[in-house]
Amino acid sequence: MIQTEPFELTGSDEKPIFGDITYDDLNTDPDNIIFIHGFKGFKDWGAHHLSAAFFASRGYRFIKFNLSHSGVTAKNPNDVTDLNAFAENTVSKEMFDLEQVISDVAQKYPDTKINLIGHSRGGGLAILQAAADKRIQHLITWSAIADFSSLWKKEQEAEWMTTGKIYVENARTKEKMPLNSTLLEDFNQHKSAYNILKAAEKVKSPWLILHGDDDVNVKFSVAQQLAQHQIKAKIQKIAGANHVYGASHPYTSTKLPAHLEQVLEKSLAFLQ
Repeated sequence: MIQTEPFELTGSDEKPIFGDITYDDLNTDPDNIIFIHGFKGFKDWGAHHLSAAFFASRGYRFIKFNLSHSGVTAKNPNDVTDLNAFAENTVSKEMFDLEQVISDVAQKYPDTKINLIGHSRGGGLAILQAAADKRIQHLITWSAIADFSSLWKKEQEAEWMTTGKIYVENARTKEKMPLNSTLLEDFNQHKSAYNILKAAEKVKSPWLILHGDDDVNVKFSVAQQLAQHQIKAKIQKIAGANHVYGASHPYTSTKLPAHLEQVLEKSLAFLQ
């Protein structure tokens, strides 16, 4: 039977990382899939629970979590409501959180494999991690970015440093979400370490790049760019798919969106 258990870890700035583990209780020692959500995303966004159940029913332990500065709280797990935390986020904080989760999984389940799946900005984090972490057996990226600075406009940077803040829109709620200049400062400080394309060249684990060719948020050409920087990576186009493979939030259907189902099937075939 498919079970889901919550867990909590201490993340960046002592903020909590809330996560859950989905598994089949008949499977005694499954391998692990750690899923990393994207920018403005969170572990319970859209159809992520259906993705978790999909992999659990096929013999994997699926671990999803909220990055500590995602802006999602224990009180309100289905939306970004802590805009102060969201504004204070940086790539360094996200990498710290990811390391906490991987180390926890490695410690709890020492004799099992760890695979990473990252969506969008989470894909960028997964690439950085896989390039430097021998514990990662397989890397799968869904609609991954190739540059953290693609999440804002270059012409915003001067104003951002002057005022200390810029705003990004939540496409669903139309709410203006703040980003502190510490995000830009942190990125500039670690420009070489957080160069996703440079990290792509160093990825040694088998890597599957999945991307929709109707993605208006992160163009399919970005997937091709990543593949050019790691010729051993396998790239597959999801024809007609958008950035979230047909999912939306909230997602009330019990059936997977067709494009997301393709993504899950291709990911599973790759892991096996």
